[in-house]
Amino acid sequence: MSINFSEIPTPCYLLEEDLLRKNLRLIKSVKKSARIDIILAFKGFSMWKAFPIVREYISGFAASGAYEARLGVEEMKTLAHTFSVAFHASDFNEVMQNSSHITFNSLTQLERFLPTVQNFSRKISVGIRVNPEFSEVETELYNPCAPGTRLGILAEQMGDKLPDGVEGLHFHTLCESSAGDLEKTLVAFEARFGKYLDQVKWVNMGGGHLMTRAGYDTEKLIAILKDFRKRWNNIEVILEPGSAFAWETGVLLAEVVDLVENKGIKTAVLNVSFTAHMPDCLEMPYQPRIRGAQSKVIEGKPTYRMGGSSCLAGDFIGYWSFEKELNVGDPIIFEDMIHYTIVKTTMFNGVPLPSIGMWSSSGEFKLLRRFDYSDYKNRMA
Repeated sequence: MSINFSEIPTPCYLLEEDLLRKNLRLIKSVKKSARIDIILAFKGFSMWKAFPIVREYISGFAASGAYEARLGVEEMKTLAHTFSVAFHASDFNEVMQNSSHITFNSLTQLERFLPTVQNFSRKISVGIRVNPEFSEVETELYNPCAPGTRLGILAEQMGDKLPDGVEGLHFHTLCESSAGDLEKTLVAFEARFGKYLDQVKWVNMGGGHLMTRAGYDTEKLIAILKDFRKRWNNIEVILEPGSAFAWETGVLLAEVVDLVENKGIKTAVLNVSFTAHMPDCLEMPYQPRIRGAQSKVIEGKPTYRMGGSSCLAGDFIGYWSFEKELNVGDPIIFEDMIHYTIVKTTMFNGVPLPSIGMWSSSGEFKLLRRFDYSDYKNRMA
């Protein structure tokens, strides 16, 4: 059923329920076939009003600290697998209250907090994050194994035996990666940390497994995971993708508010901002797809840069060619804008946040959240 965008206020992040369910069905099938656990990483997708749908397929979640862990307990109705680069004593009790698993990023953090975990009123499984010193991620901003990284413990920093109390190993080296990338990562991981695998109950292979992307070899992923478990005495394996859950599940609907030209360059100024609402476009960087446009200059067709509404000089990306000239009021639909967008939005420059909505399976628009001045003022207090 086609979406009637004229019914939807701009700007708005719009999740399509049918597309989310399609991803969830695939993820559940991989989980079942590989006999592993796949949990939702909130850092990539935390639209909690969609969690009742997620819970129909997947029960667990990964948190990066106290807030995400609490949100998951309240809305996913289960305890968190929590990892943080550095826990702080001020909220660590709340982390414990809302976690079934806690993973530490360094041996010093483990030493500091392990006694507190062991004295907690309920059993919590403790893990450590390790650095296999191998990653295929090319953008250094997203490469957790870059030289000098603060993420994960090196093999050379560990002895022949794991510290007492550690039940799991965690690594995270992928970013929107393939099954083949995981396969190569496991070679490096087992070479450096294989000697500890008979000492742990579980291995968390982190996120970045983009199994819902078109062309991803899910059968290869399943074979890799089954082979790993077979070789290591059916050890428990956990994946925690973020992007895969919400990949290609919705758009950011924007609107042209002005058209400016300078030195022959035409810019369509929008009621959204790249730096505030689509930061990965500038950080990665990448040029997103716009529905009905070509992401390049096509001779003879109207061509524009897209400009954000903040005062940051670099708040623009280009070029796109359209079938006809743009006018003020025209809709601009940015594709695939649900994962790693809503979770990163800011109100820089006082630019309003886009609304959040869902197009239901029944063909209805549901406005989940609209932001106003009070949201801005309260954040600035």
